[in-house]
Order: sequence, then C-alpha cells, then structure tokens
Amino acid sequence: MSVIRQPAVAGRFYPANPQRLRVEVESFTTPPAEPETLPKIRALGCVVPHAGYMFSGHVAGAVYRQLELPQRFVILCPNHTGMGEALAIMSHGAWHTPLGDAPIDEELAEALKQRMPLLSEDDEAHRSEHALEVQLPFLQVLASGFQFVPITVGTGNFEVLSALGIAIGNALAQQKERVLVIASSDMNHYESDSVTRVKDRRAIDQLLALDPRGLYDVVREGHISMCGYGPAVAMLTATRKSGATRAELIRYATSGDISGDKDMVVGYAGIAVY
Repeated sequence: MSVIRQPAVAGRFYPANPQRLRVEVESFTTPPAEPETLPKIRALGCVVPHAGYMFSGHVAGAVYRQLELPQRFVILCPNHTGMGEALAIMSHGAWHTPLGDAPIDEELAEALKQRMPLLSEDDEAHRSEHALEVQLPFLQVLASGFQFVPITVGTGNFEVLSALGIAIGNALAQQKERVLVIASSDMNHYESDSVTRVKDRRAIDQLLALDPRGLYDVVREGHISMCGYGPAVAMLTATRKSGATRAELIRYATSGDISGDKDMVVGYAGIAVY
C-alpha cells in the first residue's frame, strides 16, 4: 500500500484551509505590476527558504514565479528533527497538503538510489520535517500535476554531500524531461540584522559563484548558521554537472523586515541556478 505522508505543519507554517492557502500562495507568486514582465528563468536548481509563510513566503514566491517550472523536482532539505537516517529518501506514495496529494516520482527515486547507495528508504526523517513540506503548496499552485523526490539531508560530511550531488546530476542526465533541483534552506539564524546580512552575503557570494566547496568552507569556518547548506552544496554539485554556468539572487530579506525586530533575525535568500 502506498504511503501518504500527512502534513506536519499545516495551520502553523501555512494555512490549513485550502482556500486561504491558495489565496496566500497566489499573493506571493503574483508578480507586481511592472512596465514589462521579466522573462522566466529555465533553471536547473534553486535555493528557497522554508520559514512560516508570514516571514519567508514572499521570498519563496519571488523565486517560484520567476522560474519556468517543469513537472519533475528533486527537493532537498535539512533534517531539523534529527530523526531517521542521514540521507533519507521516500520512493513511493504521495505527500498530502490541504491542496491535495503531491505524488512521489518513483522512477526518478529509484534511479537516485541506484546511483547513491547511502540514500536510505526512510519516512521517519520526513514525518515531522517542515522544510520540504512548505515548498509543496507553491508547486501545487504553479506546476499542477508535478511529481517529486523528497530527500532529507542530515549529514555535514562534504564528501557525502558531493557524492549525493554527483549522483543526482548523473541521474538527471538520463531523464528525457528537465528536472529542477530545489534546495530548501534558510540563511543565518538568531543574530542581529546587521550581522546576519554580512554573514549571509558571504554565503550568497559562494552560491552565486557556483562553488560548493567554497560555500561549505565559508559556512563552517564563518559560523554561519545556514541550516540547509548541505542541500545547497548537493544542489550546486548536481547543477554544475548538468551544465549550470550562472546563478542569480532573486530576493533577499530577513525576518526583521516583517517583524520589525532587528536584534534577532533569520535570513532568507532566493536564488536561481541555470
């Protein structure tokens, strides 16, 4: 029997009511009235935040509305709960949100497991994790009918992260359709707005340089509490293997922009890689 992963943070990170949720996502993904519409980016990868929609939904929405979204995704997120395996994949079933079921791409999941033996079939790591779940309503509104592969990343080992990225790149090279690799990550946590902006800029510069090792080293050595640096390292590695040559910062903000509290903030960056 197929596993249906139930929502863990509906009603907390985003509305549990389907109509309210759809309206909120559309408010974040409707472009502002501009003299000319920016061309859509045919991205290979992206970084999007995963806080409550109130704080980071406008950054995530700015990314998703700028991308030419395919129908297949690999979504990498950190493991905030510490539950389950270090690299946890779900290969069957679907994830339920208030907007319906988002099916797992079983064919792509199997291809990834064949190329990356360290990927463990494990739904425990996903059960209470918010970082991937909050991406799905955006895709359900903007890329209806999509399939995805969910992977939580609970290791900080560079060689493992690099191997995961190479495996994803190799698997995607065999696919007929384009697949977007999404790295779900917030940036620096719980320092002042001014300190966070400086730290985040250092990490963002490495992302824009498409430098997985540079990002890893800057985050670790600079004490930047970017929770999804592991997913971002793997995403950069995969997209470089797929031919990515540039990245663009679409939007940056901190929680202080919304709350007004500049003493202790979280940073949010939205980046497209293509």
